[in-house]
Amino acid sequence: MKPRLIVTRRWPAAVEAILAERFDTTLNASDEPLSPAAMASAFADFDAILATVSDRLPVAAFPEGAARTRIIANFGVGFSHIDVAAARDRDIVVTNTPGVLTDCTADLALSLMLAVARRTGEGERQLRAGEWRGWSPTHMAGAKVSGKTLGIVGMGRIGKATARRAHFGFGMKIVFFNRSPVDDDETRAMGAVQMPTLDDVLAASDFVSLHCPGGAENRHLIDARSLRSMKRCAFLINTARGDVVDQDALTGALERREIAGAGLDVFADEPAVPEALKRLENVVLLPHLGSATEETRVAMGMKVVENLTAFFEGRPVPDRVA
Repeated sequence: MKPRLIVTRRWPAAVEAILAERFDTTLNASDEPLSPAAMASAFADFDAILATVSDRLPVAAFPEGAARTRIIANFGVGFSHIDVAAARDRDIVVTNTPGVLTDCTADLALSLMLAVARRTGEGERQLRAGEWRGWSPTHMAGAKVSGKTLGIVGMGRIGKATARRAHFGFGMKIVFFNRSPVDDDETRAMGAVQMPTLDDVLAASDFVSLHCPGGAENRHLIDARSLRSMKRCAFLINTARGDVVDQDALTGALERREIAGAGLDVFADEPAVPEALKRLENVVLLPHLGSATEETRVAMGMKVVENLTAFFEGRPVPDRVA
């Protein structure tokens, strides 16, 4: 019999078709996140759960006893929403989808940098509201991006891709913080400088772009003290995970203009976004669009298919994280 699996949200049609062909697949026609009760039933009824970032899987979500589920195949590179230790304790494999979303997430990081620095969101809102009174020398002057210093926090695949675009496309100087040493042809070609501490990067940068994992290790890595280390003219960009930033501290810093602005694609309690953030003009807010291109979302789904196929055929799983 084909392995039974449940897809917790709607996926690209091409991927759903392949899953339905290869496996005994249950799709989520409503595209609503599974309730805790539905997730508990999934562990009992399905061999595989195809999860997304909208599925919170802390230790309490896992069954106490034996589960039918043998693999959680995550649609996304980040997996901080899954308690991998709980999965490991129950002999449940966890996989992710690295690599295929690197370029699109890096593209979006640059989009946020440009949007917040050049005030494009403000400008469009003003124009659509009929409030634009024509060109003037002082109208909506923003900050220059080209030639500035970009600080990367987390110099992995996406961090490097963002730095490469910034350096070779906009002539930006690259500094970065990473917990382990990074010294390779790619960083040397950019002249990227690894700094010893996060504070060193924050103090040196005109833009700070976050590309580190979420979860307990990095929760509130950017807090009130960190924000005070940044230049008053600097911008914070987050396409990583919402819990990396203390949202209350960031909101306060933006309100008091302790930093110039922020561009956020992720939030601590998605899809909830604090009203205080929404009221601010010096922040650009996007609904978690980092990987949101048709090509990338299909490629992510196909990564999941590869992981599932390898697992159920008894072969090594390419993207196993637990």
